[in-house]
Amino acid sequence: MFKLDEIKELIELLDKTSVQELEIENEGARLCIRKPIKTELVQVQPTVVSGTAPTAVPAVSAPAVTTEPEAAVSPGEKAANLHTIVSPMVGTFYRAASPDANAFVNIGDKVGEKTTVCIIEAMKLMNELEAEIKGEITDILVENGQLVEYGQPLFLVKPE
Repeated sequence: MFKLDEIKELIELLDKTSVQELEIENEGARLCIRKPIKTELVQVQPTVVSGTAPTAVPAVSAPAVTTEPEAAVSPGEKAANLHTIVSPMVGTFYRAASPDANAFVNIGDKVGEKTTVCIIEAMKLMNELEAEIKGEITDILVENGQLVEYGQPLFLVKPE
């Protein structure tokens, strides 16, 4: 069986290479890590599937950041040319690394491309989401602990 630390390390290593997919079998367990297809402004979020029987692994291409605000954004905000950070997957939204830790970002905070803004928990894996844009957080659109959908707007950022 694969340990969580081993899986995280493999994801990080894969993320730093041009390899798009990695499949490993160990002691009857199969692990497949696949990057989504890159497009402009797409955050690489490897898809991880682990199990004991060979199964088909669905390809997931999940844009993490979009320049167009979703329908939940008011027309006034669209005119303000704000950037929307959206959820790259279905999961539980967390503003901090643990219940007693400070939030990654708050309204008014300045962020950079690599600034972690939240964690999305999916299938017991904690996935850190980065801003991928320089700017200022103007709104947080979801509550801590809330279930979020793929593509759901999470943050509004005023670009620098």
